[in-house]
Amino acid sequence: MMQQTPVVFVVDDDEAVRSGLRMLLASAGLDSRCYGNALEFLDAATPEQGGCLLLDVRMPGLSGLDLHERLIARSITLPVIILTGHGDVPMAVRAMKRGAFDFIQKPFNDQFLLDRVNAALQRDRECRGRQHEATALRDRLSRLTAREHEVMRHLVLGEANKVIAAELGISERTIELHRARCLEKLDCRSVAQLVHLVLRAEAGTDAGQ
Repeated sequence: MMQQTPVVFVVDDDEAVRSGLRMLLASAGLDSRCYGNALEFLDAATPEQGGCLLLDVRMPGLSGLDLHERLIARSITLPVIILTGHGDVPMAVRAMKRGAFDFIQKPFNDQFLLDRVNAALQRDRECRGRQHEATALRDRLSRLTAREHEVMRHLVLGEANKVIAAELGISERTIELHRARCLEKLDCRSVAQLVHLVLRAEAGTDAGQ
């Protein structure tokens, strides 16, 4: 899968702030796209694009907090850094409780902002990496038949072949055959490796929620 270049999105109704942030981000070698209001960004945003979002709290029309809520509803998981003016800290704290990455008060220190942007981009890379790995692992798990998947789930719980056979009402020999096929289809050398594969797939799914 080709990886898109991460983008730092800026949503702020103040043109001077947008211009300053664009130049600052460019000076650090970071791609950026700027929007003057929340709806413009919402129309352009997609779950596939990696990066992070610098988001002003107070804007005419749709506020920064409202935009954040809509992004969550659309499963757009970009790390969000809230930009706040004086008196907006309670709003920023509320946004962080809903999953925002951080908040920074205006006026801000340029280097501090760049440090937090880079941290947010790293968070996004790691999260997307886990999601991509989980997708690949789920593709491998889809090779199993319904019965093999059922047997695999019992194996992951640590149950012995004899116990699984009794629970499923089939012979222990049949369980051994299903177990062997599970390991072969999933390219696993042992049940322990199979357990790790399933746990990684599930952990990646949780990371994307």
